[in-house]
Amino acid sequence: MELVLLIGVQASGKSTFFKKRFVDTHVRINLDMLRTRSRERILFEACIQAKQPMVVDNTNPTEKDRARYITPAKKAGFKITGYYFQTAIQESIKRNRLRPYSQIIPIKGIAATCNRLELPNFQEGFDELYRVILLGRGKFGVKRSVESDTDAHSKK
Repeated sequence: MELVLLIGVQASGKSTFFKKRFVDTHVRINLDMLRTRSRERILFEACIQAKQPMVVDNTNPTEKDRARYITPAKKAGFKITGYYFQTAIQESIKRNRLRPYSQIIPIKGIAATCNRLELPNFQEGFDELYRVILLGRGKFGVKRSVESDTDAHSKK
C-alpha cells in the first residue's frame, strides 16, 4: 500500500512522470480530471479502504495541502512517498504553452502556485522523498533525498 504525492507547479512534468512510472500500478487522483474536491475525496477514501496504491497528481504546494492525504493514509498503514518536481517558473511557462489549448494554465496561476510552494520534508510524514528534474525528451532525473526518516525525527 503506497500513497505517492507529486509536488510542483503546473507544467513541471508531474502527469507525464505518473504515466511513465505509475500508470500500470497506481490509481491516479487528479483534480483536473475529477473536477471537484468531493469526487476527489470519494476516490481517495475508496483507495484507502481498498488498500489500493494511488498517486495524487495535483500541485500539492503546501504542507497543509499535503496533510489532507498524508494523515489518513498514514493512519491506514500506507507508505508515503513524495516526488518534488524542481523547475524554474520560466521553464514551466514555456512547457505550458506547448499544451493543448484547453489545458493551458494562466501564467498568473503558475506564478501563484510557485509563490505558495513549500518544499516537502520528512517531518510531514513522508517515508521517502525524491527530487525530480526534467532532462528533456520525456526523461527524468530522480534523486533520493539524503535526509533519512530517523534524521528527521531527531531534529524535532
